[in-house]
Amino acid sequence: MAKTIMIADRIYTELKKAKGNDKSFSEVIAEALETSKPKKTIAGVLKYVGILKGDKEYDEIKKWSRKRWEEWRQRSA
Repeated sequence: MAKTIMIADRIYTELKKAKGNDKSFSEVIAEALETSKPKKTIAGVLKYVGILKGDKEYDEIKKWSRKRWEEWRQRSA
Protein backbone atom coordinates (compact mmCIF):
# COMPACT_ATOMS: atom_id res chain seq x y z
CA MET A 1 0.00 0.00 0.00
CA ALA A 2 1.37 3.41 -0.94
CA LYS A 3 1.50 6.28 1.57
CA THR A 4 1.94 9.99 1.06
CA ILE A 5 4.56 11.74 3.19
CA MET A 6 5.75 15.32 3.43
CA ILE A 7 9.46 16.07 3.32
CA ALA A 8 11.48 19.25 3.11
CA ASP A 9 12.51 20.48 -0.34
CA ARG A 10 16.17 19.94 0.55
CA ILE A 11 15.51 16.27 1.40
CA TYR A 12 13.48 15.77 -1.78
CA THR A 13 16.36 17.17 -3.85
CA GLU A 14 18.82 14.78 -2.17
CA LEU A 15 16.50 11.81 -2.67
CA LYS A 16 15.98 12.71 -6.31
CA LYS A 17 19.78 12.84 -6.84
CA ALA A 18 20.24 9.48 -5.13
CA LYS A 19 17.35 7.98 -7.08
CA GLY A 20 18.66 8.79 -10.54
CA ASN A 21 16.69 7.18 -13.37
CA ASP A 22 17.03 3.54 -12.36
CA LYS A 23 15.57 3.47 -8.81
CA SER A 24 12.33 4.37 -7.12
CA PHE A 25 12.12 6.69 -4.14
CA SER A 26 11.09 3.67 -2.06
CA GLU A 27 14.26 1.81 -3.06
CA VAL A 28 16.47 4.78 -2.15
CA ILE A 29 14.77 5.17 1.24
CA ALA A 30 14.93 1.41 1.92
CA GLU A 31 18.67 1.37 1.13
CA ALA A 32 19.28 4.35 3.40
CA LEU A 33 17.39 2.70 6.24
CA GLU A 34 19.22 -0.59 5.76
CA THR A 35 22.66 1.02 5.86
CA SER A 36 21.76 3.01 8.98
CA LYS A 37 20.91 -0.12 10.99
CA PRO A 38 23.64 -1.19 13.40
CA LYS A 39 25.29 -4.40 12.27
CA LYS A 40 25.18 -7.33 14.63
CA THR A 41 28.80 -8.29 15.14
CA ILE A 42 30.89 -9.94 17.81
CA ALA A 43 32.43 -6.53 18.49
CA GLY A 44 28.99 -5.25 19.40
CA VAL A 45 28.62 -8.03 21.95
CA LEU A 46 32.16 -7.84 23.28
CA LYS A 47 31.74 -4.26 24.44
CA TYR A 48 29.38 -5.61 27.12
CA VAL A 49 31.61 -8.43 28.36
CA GLY A 50 32.35 -7.92 32.04
CA ILE A 51 30.04 -4.94 32.39
CA LEU A 52 28.32 -6.47 35.44
CA LYS A 53 31.50 -7.59 37.19
CA GLY A 54 31.37 -6.47 40.81
CA ASP A 55 27.62 -5.76 40.75
CA LYS A 56 26.10 -7.23 43.96
CA GLU A 57 22.84 -8.36 42.40
CA TYR A 58 24.64 -9.97 39.46
CA ASP A 59 27.03 -11.77 41.80
CA GLU A 60 24.12 -13.13 43.86
CA ILE A 61 22.28 -14.35 40.76
CA LYS A 62 25.46 -15.95 39.43
CA LYS A 63 26.07 -17.73 42.75
CA TRP A 64 22.44 -18.92 42.92
CA SER A 65 22.55 -20.11 39.30
CA ARG A 66 25.74 -22.08 39.80
CA LYS A 67 24.29 -23.76 42.89
CA ARG A 68 21.11 -24.73 41.01
CA TRP A 69 23.10 -25.95 38.00
CA GLU A 70 25.23 -28.18 40.23
CA GLU A 71 22.09 -29.57 41.90
CA TRP A 72 20.60 -30.34 38.49
CA ARG A 73 23.81 -32.02 37.29
CA GLN A 74 23.91 -34.25 40.36
CA ARG A 75 20.29 -35.34 39.86
CA SER A 76 20.88 -36.05 36.18
CA ALA A 77 23.96 -38.18 36.76
